[in-house]
Amino acid sequence: MSSVSYASGPADKPLLGAPIPKLFDQIVAQHGDREAVVSIHQDVRLTYAELADRVNKLAKAFIAAGFEKGDRVGIWSPNNVQWLTTQYATAKAGIILVTINPAYRVHELAYVLEQSGCKGLVMQNQFKTSDYEGMISELCPDLAECSAGALNSEQFPNLKVVISVTSSDLTGIYDWTDFLGLASNKSDEELSVRQSNQDMDDAINIQYTSGTTGFPKGATLSHHNILNNGYFVASTMNFTEEDRLVIPVPLYHCFGMVMGNLGCLSHGACAIYPSEGFDPEAVLQAVQAERATALFGVPTMFIAELALPNFSDYKLSTLRTGIMAGAPCPIETMKQVSELMHMTEVEIAYGMTETSPVSFQTRVDSPLDKRVSTVGRVHPHVEVKITDPETGSICPVGEMGELCTRGYSIMLGYWENPEATATAIDSNGWMHTGDTAIMDEDGYVNIVGRIKDMIVRGGENVYPREIEEYLMTHDNIEAVQVTGVPDPKYGEEIIAWVSLVVSAEMSEDDVKDYCKGKIAHYKVPRYIRFGEDFPMTVTGKVQKFKMREISIKELGLEEQATA
Repeated sequence: MSSVSYASGPADKPLLGAPIPKLFDQIVAQHGDREAVVSIHQDVRLTYAELADRVNKLAKAFIAAGFEKGDRVGIWSPNNVQWLTTQYATAKAGIILVTINPAYRVHELAYVLEQSGCKGLVMQNQFKTSDYEGMISELCPDLAECSAGALNSEQFPNLKVVISVTSSDLTGIYDWTDFLGLASNKSDEELSVRQSNQDMDDAINIQYTSGTTGFPKGATLSHHNILNNGYFVASTMNFTEEDRLVIPVPLYHCFGMVMGNLGCLSHGACAIYPSEGFDPEAVLQAVQAERATALFGVPTMFIAELALPNFSDYKLSTLRTGIMAGAPCPIETMKQVSELMHMTEVEIAYGMTETSPVSFQTRVDSPLDKRVSTVGRVHPHVEVKITDPETGSICPVGEMGELCTRGYSIMLGYWENPEATATAIDSNGWMHTGDTAIMDEDGYVNIVGRIKDMIVRGGENVYPREIEEYLMTHDNIEAVQVTGVPDPKYGEEIIAWVSLVVSAEMSEDDVKDYCKGKIAHYKVPRYIRFGEDFPMTVTGKVQKFKMREISIKELGLEEQATA
């Protein structure tokens, strides 16, 4: 082992040198009769051959609707078969899929549609309290009058086609079956030509990740990025075509669409969606009914599953492996998952959207203490180093610094944001994660904290500036600063320090109500602190670490802070 904090991931398998559609067709040819996907809440199960029929039809419909290679299509929906079909159909047609968080509201949706220049939007009409159709109609009122595929929006000049995954009463939104009907205008040969024009280095996915300078940035990922990452995540779990993976994590995120969907595809395994959104009971029902061998989730999901009053009623003995990621795993949770859920080979993974996502993963034989105190060792074909943020030199083993990664998994860049890209990826190709980390003598890495101000709430990344800029749109708010405080359930919760305009009055509920329905629910601050006493440096820069310290003391969270 090197004496410095550098490692490169050894690999006994080569990188996949093919775009997603080529591998998709190879897997269909090899495993056509095997189940590819089971969507329990939709009562749908498809073999790879049946999935391919749907994918090819949808891809031809996109081509018939005028979508060219490189156009963008957003998908705004919870987990379902249409999501998966859209993922592969857009890849076959060379369309860049823009994954939109189902928790987004009007403010966030508008930004993503405009910044990415989406030409199309695939959406579910409603999910829980989210009226997607109502929100898109608020942004594009012409949908009530125009014909499907002929939207002409002043705010979103690129957006022409809106498709419901079911049906819609609005004339400007395609019903799913009507849109699929367009496929009859295109031949298999035309699809084959389009598909043959795909290159593994082409952009195929934009995933929006919050930024410290305000609005989210669109991490642009290639076929090569995400197909290989999904493949090696599953390979590290010893996946085969016999595996059946329950995916309760959202597909809009890399955890679901890359580690889940592409991990299964690349091994001919079966992806199982237990419900539209996370439901702990539905997860265990799916594991039992489908004889699942693997299960994904963030720690809070596993905690909720274990806490079910009837947990012991479920037969989970078919489980073998899975991944826990998104937040640190408590040691007791890991023990219970291993013993009570029979996931003796459960693994921890770490990454970020910009790295497709996984850079580190524990192995099936990693000691328990390494699985709960580290994020594992470097992934195959990936390089990592930990550097001194001041000097840029590689730190000795055991010394804390900034984690940097390099390799096939690094994004192409932030969509139409070269300045942010240059800040994130240096001239030598290293992605600067902004996370502080320590590497031990065995190559295991522990993520210590964050150089940036990112808050991780229940596995969701939240950047304060985004919330701050939204709250500043309220007439009564003079200034606002947001930070995180420890929370036993979510890992971190959000507190907003609010300074009001002179003579203005607001309550905590007023601030929260202003956020509800406008920004994602997980970004709504749990705590509100009114005052003008922001801790500052002598140059007038807010010291968020002091805000956090003060908030912890005032809220009585000292015990959680040291847990």
